[in-house]
Amino acid sequence: MAASELYTKYARVWIPDPEEVWKSAELLKDYKPGDKVLQLRLEEGKDLEYCLDPKTKELPPLRNPDILVGENDLTALSYLHEPAVLHNLKVRFIDSKLIYTYCGIVLVAINPYEQLPIYGEDIINAYSGQNMGDMDPHIFAVAEEAYKQMARDERNQSIIVSGESGAGKTVSAKYAMRYFATVSGSASEANVEEKVLASNPIMESIGNAKTTRNDNSSRFGKYIEIGFDKRYRIIGANMRTYLLEKSRVVFQAEEERNYHIFYQLCASAALPEFKTLRLENANYFHYTKQGGSPVIDGVDDAKEMVNTRQACTLLGISDSYQMGIFRILAGILHLGNVEFASRDSDSCTVPPKHEPLTIFCDLMGVEYDEMAHWLCHRKLATATETYIKPISKLHAINARDALAKHIYANLFNWIVDHVNKALHATVKQHSFIGVLDIYGFETFEINSFEQFCINYANEKLQQQFNMHVFKLEQEEYMKEQIPWTLIDFYDNQPCINLIEAKMGILDLLDEECKMPKGSDDTWAQKLYNTHLNKCALFEKPRLSNKAFIIKHFADKVEYQCEGFLEKNKDTVYEEQIKVLKSSKKFKLLPELFQDEEKVLSPTSATPSGRVPLSRTAVKPAKARPGQASKEHKKTVGHQFRNSLHLLMETLNATTPHYVRCIKPNDFKFPFTFDEKRAVQQLRACGVLETIRISAAGFPSRWTYQEFFSRYRVLMKQRDVLSDRKQTCKNVLEKLILDKDKYQFGKTKIFFRAGQVAYLEKIRADKLRAACIRIQKTIRGWLMRKKYVRMRKAAITIQRHVRGYQARCYAKFLRRTRAAITIQKFQRMYVVRKRYQCMRAATIALQALLRGYMARNKYQMMLREHKSIIIQKHVRGWLARVHYRRTLKAIVYLQCCYRRMMAKRELKKLKIEARSVERYKKLHIGLENKIMQLQRKIDEQNKEYKSLLEKLSNLEVTYSTETEKLRSDVERLRMSEEEAKNATNRVLSLQEEIAKLRKELHQTQSEKKTIEEWADKYKHETEQLVSELKEQNTLLKTEKEELNRRIHDQAREITETMEKKLVEETKQLELDLNDERLRYQNLLNEFSRLEERYDDLKDEMNLMVNIPKPGHKRTDSTHSSNESEYTFSSEITEAEDLPVRMEEPSEKKAPLDMSLFLKLQKRVTELEQEKQSLQDELDRKEEQALRAKAKEEERPPIRGAELEYESLKRQELESENKKLKNELNELQKALTETRSPEVTAPGAPAYRVLLDQLTSVSEELEVRKEEVLILRSQLVSQKEAIQPKNTMTDSTILLEDVQKMKDKGEIAQAYIGLKETNRLLESQLQSQKKSHENELESLRGEIQSLKEENNRQQQLLAQNLQLPPEARIEASLQHEITRLTNENLDLMEQLEKQDKTVRKLKKQLKVFAKKIGELEVGQMENISPGQIIDEPIRPVNIPRKEKDFQGMLEYKKEDEQKLVKNLILELKPRGVAVNLIPGLPAYILFMCVRHADYLNDDQKVRSLLTSTINGIKKVLKKRGDDFETVSFWLSNTCRFLHCLKQYSGEEGFMKHNTPRQNEHCLTNFDLAEYRQVLSDLAIQIYQQLVRVLENILQPMIVSGMLEHETIQGVSGVKPTGLRKRTSSIADEGTYTLDSIIRQLNSFHSVMCQHGMDPELIKQVVKQMFYIIGAVTLNNLLLRKDMCSWSKGMQIRYNVSQLEEWLRDKNLMNSGAKETLEPLIQAAQLLQVKKKTDEDAEAICSMCNALTTAQIVKVLNLYTPVNEFEERVLVSFIRTIQMRLRDRKDSPQLLMDAKHIFPVTFPFNPSSLALETIQIPASLGLGFISRV
Repeated sequence: MAASELYTKYARVWIPDPEEVWKSAELLKDYKPGDKVLQLRLEEGKDLEYCLDPKTKELPPLRNPDILVGENDLTALSYLHEPAVLHNLKVRFIDSKLIYTYCGIVLVAINPYEQLPIYGEDIINAYSGQNMGDMDPHIFAVAEEAYKQMARDERNQSIIVSGESGAGKTVSAKYAMRYFATVSGSASEANVEEKVLASNPIMESIGNAKTTRNDNSSRFGKYIEIGFDKRYRIIGANMRTYLLEKSRVVFQAEEERNYHIFYQLCASAALPEFKTLRLENANYFHYTKQGGSPVIDGVDDAKEMVNTRQACTLLGISDSYQMGIFRILAGILHLGNVEFASRDSDSCTVPPKHEPLTIFCDLMGVEYDEMAHWLCHRKLATATETYIKPISKLHAINARDALAKHIYANLFNWIVDHVNKALHATVKQHSFIGVLDIYGFETFEINSFEQFCINYANEKLQQQFNMHVFKLEQEEYMKEQIPWTLIDFYDNQPCINLIEAKMGILDLLDEECKMPKGSDDTWAQKLYNTHLNKCALFEKPRLSNKAFIIKHFADKVEYQCEGFLEKNKDTVYEEQIKVLKSSKKFKLLPELFQDEEKVLSPTSATPSGRVPLSRTAVKPAKARPGQASKEHKKTVGHQFRNSLHLLMETLNATTPHYVRCIKPNDFKFPFTFDEKRAVQQLRACGVLETIRISAAGFPSRWTYQEFFSRYRVLMKQRDVLSDRKQTCKNVLEKLILDKDKYQFGKTKIFFRAGQVAYLEKIRADKLRAACIRIQKTIRGWLMRKKYVRMRKAAITIQRHVRGYQARCYAKFLRRTRAAITIQKFQRMYVVRKRYQCMRAATIALQALLRGYMARNKYQMMLREHKSIIIQKHVRGWLARVHYRRTLKAIVYLQCCYRRMMAKRELKKLKIEARSVERYKKLHIGLENKIMQLQRKIDEQNKEYKSLLEKLSNLEVTYSTETEKLRSDVERLRMSEEEAKNATNRVLSLQEEIAKLRKELHQTQSEKKTIEEWADKYKHETEQLVSELKEQNTLLKTEKEELNRRIHDQAREITETMEKKLVEETKQLELDLNDERLRYQNLLNEFSRLEERYDDLKDEMNLMVNIPKPGHKRTDSTHSSNESEYTFSSEITEAEDLPVRMEEPSEKKAPLDMSLFLKLQKRVTELEQEKQSLQDELDRKEEQALRAKAKEEERPPIRGAELEYESLKRQELESENKKLKNELNELQKALTETRSPEVTAPGAPAYRVLLDQLTSVSEELEVRKEEVLILRSQLVSQKEAIQPKNTMTDSTILLEDVQKMKDKGEIAQAYIGLKETNRLLESQLQSQKKSHENELESLRGEIQSLKEENNRQQQLLAQNLQLPPEARIEASLQHEITRLTNENLDLMEQLEKQDKTVRKLKKQLKVFAKKIGELEVGQMENISPGQIIDEPIRPVNIPRKEKDFQGMLEYKKEDEQKLVKNLILELKPRGVAVNLIPGLPAYILFMCVRHADYLNDDQKVRSLLTSTINGIKKVLKKRGDDFETVSFWLSNTCRFLHCLKQYSGEEGFMKHNTPRQNEHCLTNFDLAEYRQVLSDLAIQIYQQLVRVLENILQPMIVSGMLEHETIQGVSGVKPTGLRKRTSSIADEGTYTLDSIIRQLNSFHSVMCQHGMDPELIKQVVKQMFYIIGAVTLNNLLLRKDMCSWSKGMQIRYNVSQLEEWLRDKNLMNSGAKETLEPLIQAAQLLQVKKKTDEDAEAICSMCNALTTAQIVKVLNLYTPVNEFEERVLVSFIRTIQMRLRDRKDSPQLLMDAKHIFPVTFPFNPSSLALETIQIPASLGLGFISRV
């Protein structure tokens, strides 16, 4: 296809512009051959006619498609020309903030004038090991490529960094060296890489200065060789310098500075060590004030001085030498202030005792007079004599400046020498990478000798660059078997010949310098005569005879001849040098000038015959031995030419890599692009030449697979063959008819410039047509759907409207009918109401009248009837009164008469009694009379009784009658009173009736007025009620609103508090994780150092202890760490040591002083308690020993003593029951008497108190069980211990009783029992007293809690008076303080109780053990015959069968064999497949159990230490095998869990069976070894993570990013010379399935090894974090991956990983959350990125990404197709503005090396130890089961 065919309507082109260099325009109509004018429209909308050149008729360059703009590699552009390159660089620099771009083999670096976060350790790790084209352009990518090629090709490398001043050359070289230092590391412990980096601040301080273009401009060139050994680790470095700008020492232009070191000295003048230098500020010295700009913004010269001195120290320059350097520099400054006074025109003198010169001489240690003399004179030597000549003031000033420059140059070289000595390799150098930091092409308004040398060096470098590019192109064509055609490229050899050939410019300059009266004018004339009109590259300016012009490869440069000879000769008077050499007080000064005679010439060969890059010849201008006088006069130009030739030889012997630094503007503005300056530098640095060479051939290159994937849309189904190569050929032949426009290589298709753009245009047209068809179909379908929906909606609306109208009409009819009915009933109601009202009024009047009449009649009848009754009762009462009076008088008369008659009878009887005869008469028949009297008495008694009964009856009757009469009388009295009252009431009623009649008339008259008033009041009341109701409603609404606000405020406060609590909890968790991570990192570092130590130890042993023949070295690794892991085996110390947690605990924040004092006091109490417990235990042991001795001495136990023991046990049981009851009562009392004060803020303490009581009761239960155990043991002991001369217990008792009867021992036994009872009673009293004390203490605690509650209420009352914010803060502070104190107190109580429990348990175990030993000892004393004679008792029959106790016994000498067979030589796969998981851990624990059972602390320690060392050894040997590491991680955890499960601690025994509790360790507390095993498990876990990371690392990028899981979604964009890794799945390429298969493998291995499920979750979480972090990091560093289609691929891949988690039931492991940043990055690639709403959505969605990551993804977003839109810069700015308040890490990349802190949750085993069988395959036959 002809190029002119592409100039169609809407095609975009570039046209020249004087301001912007190139402008974009669009064709308004097609171009036809022969047209002289193009109709264009600029981007701003202006139409333009562009006239073509009538001679060349060259069309303007075409613009690349938008999808190619912003490419990483400029050679990927379809149209390769200057405007395309410039625009691509501008878009990347301004819009995407990308400063690096590839241009073929060149890295173009644009100075951003801003610190960017792209050089951190994480970025270095991301680029390490990556292919150059796989990642975004970066200086690290170039450095990695050089490092990789050095290792792969065994060839030295060079990185050539060039650019003009201020372009960033030094920084780029510095970052390249930092990359090498970080990636390779040093081969020794001397930290060579740090020294290499430390050389930068030194060289910058003495060789860099501020210029108008750059604040830190390098004023010299340097080539640094970084040496590597065979393992490609840094072993040393060497530096070579070129063309130091010495003139800057004595002169600086406006706004420029001298070298930094002078200003650093002046800024540090106040330091004590610098007092002797007598320095002032920079404005005081002539050499530092000429530029008028002594300060650089943002730079602290004093701090820089500190950095410089630290670097000098690191490089081995001692303090004395440093002070010497500073003395020389200060002397130079003082020398610049030396002034001269003219005597005449030809002579001058120094003023006497001139202070600057005096200071200079003092500092240099020379004589003042000599130096003053030779500053004003010079020595002339002729053939016959020597004489001294004075010089003029001008010549003296020049000589002074020349001396200062010479001193500084020699000092500079001396420092470089010492830097090289410090960096010198101590071992043989295998290869090197050179970094050349050299000045770029320069052109100024006035160009002198320095610019000439710089441009000469750039001509040489450009020639080498062109040859290298040409060579690469040729190799590529030959490799692909493309017909090779010679490409015409610019050859600058003629320019180089003009400068360096015989009779060239440098040759003529040297010749003129040798002439006695040579001058710049005569040299210029020689140049004109020799080269003018003879060499096309040499020209003479029209208006000058003292200048010449050279046509360089970049531009024409005019050089001024003035000063060339002086600078080339670099004259300095020898007499001044001799004076300085004669200094004896200052040793460093002569060294500077002695070196001139010692250093080899640059042209001399080294002894090794190698290119002398690593020798100390770093100063080009040095003399050869024996030729000091001649070589001292060697010109600067000659020296520079020789050193440049040497440099070119070095570069030609290496593989070069090019970095071209571009300065975007002259004002140092950040991210500001000046097109003119950029184009000028692009032309000067050879980038455009590279483009031109590439464009001349076949610049666009595609692999067949990539071409097929991209242009599959242009093929029909029948065109697709199985052979991709043939398919591409067939398609290309149809698409591009001109076969010269492409070539088919072996693996690639080569296209001429513009052909890829043509193919892209065809592809875009086809896609556009397809899109139009799809849009047409979809739009038609949408419109049809819309029409059907609208029609259906219209019908529905009509139906509803008509129905509504009908309903409205029916409603109207119903309302009309209802209104008539309502009217009818309303009228009827009104009439009926009126009738009823009238009828009711009439009836009411009738009722009132009839009632009134009836009541009057009734009253009259009632009065008559009551009057009759009153008369009747009055008359009856009068008759009764008269009767009673008469009766009373009669009775009284009868009584008087009868009394008189009785008196008379009494007198007669008295007289008869006195007579004897009477007595005798009486005695006759006395007995009969007595009998009769007796009978009579009986009868009288009977009568008396009957009379009594009658009398009682009569009395009852009388009483009843009396009561009746009394009641009647009372009733009559009441009736009388009522009658009186009734009479009075009748009278009053009559009066009232009269009054009422009067009032009735008044009432009737008032009734009407009242009714009227009532109606009015009712109306007013109703209005008032309605108003009150309204006010009430308002008040209710206000109340509800206030309540709602109060609730809302309370809810907000609650939510705020909850949020704060959650945040604080999260922060605490984060702190805990950080602390745990820090601890585990320390463990990791410790293990690394330990491995390093072992390696060094092995190396030393190999070097020192060379084994003799036949001698086999024993393995001693099992005891290497014995000292680290030993522990005290004493029981008491183990008891007092707190149980150490397996996981590292969070470090507490600093406590207040009160808390600190409490802790200190607590520590003291614990120490005292420990001592007391120790003493008590010793005392108990002594008592036990004494008891044992007494048991052996005293006779066998008697029945009375046994009864005493049983009685004592019963008393103990009853005491325990009593104590338990008391505790229960106390608990019940506390529960019943619980008051609000106790349940207020002190409620937690109350619960703690109850918990303590519960624990005490549980402890009593335990004590009871222990007593029962002791009882059973004593019973067994009683039965076992029998006297020798008896047969049965009954005979013993009978004999004892008999003896006691005989000898009177019954009384003694009774006394003993009494004493026993007293003893028990005293013990009971003491126990009771102690428990009463405890009860009092508990009550005191309750009282303190009440006081605390009162104090809390007071504080609450005080807080309520504060404002809400202060109230919340005060309450929080108070609550924190209270909880802290409470927690501390509770912890103290808990520790005391735990110690008490442990102490009692240990004592009980010790006593039980001693009783058992006593029993065994006494059993041994019984003879076999005695045993036979004893009665058969079931308790004493020993069991012959032996139960397995879950222990394994081995001999001490078999320990190494056990470790070897069970750990070192065990194959994990066999154990995992055939045996139970964790079998080695169980076996080891059972061995530990047996050693514990034997109470052999040495054996326990040795076994555990050997086990730990054995595991470390096997992991060190096979640490890269995932199966081995997983196996031993699982077994280490199981071993750790066994030590916990059987430790005897209650917290770990909850899930044990009773049988398992019997297997607990009895003698040793292995808490310290548990911590050691926990640390070992952490180290194994970290090693496991490293192993799986190494396995997964190569798969992640290929499988997650590059591989197209969903085929055809994303097409491959055109690539440049830097090839990316193909995203098409080739053979051997990792895919997502590869990752999932690997994950399945990891998971199955861990499950087979029986790893804890929680630990598997942590491993899976770590794996997913690695996958997410590596994928996201690569995404952030690869522009080609940031597209919409790639986002969809990533989301699909992540969904597959989530599906894997669901299949494995690992969704709750936290692994999915680690992928959240990657998921959000993929979503960010897919969401809309246009409006503010989109920005808000992005900010809320991407909460797991940092601001830097979000902005980076948006900057990198690249459309794959033309239909996708780029992200606008304004949108990115909007995102940045919205995220500016977000506080997140500024780090761009995730830390892929981060390891989450691991925890090992306790996981007890249900496996019974006694059931474990040891297979024979393990080779453990020497172990026996116990």
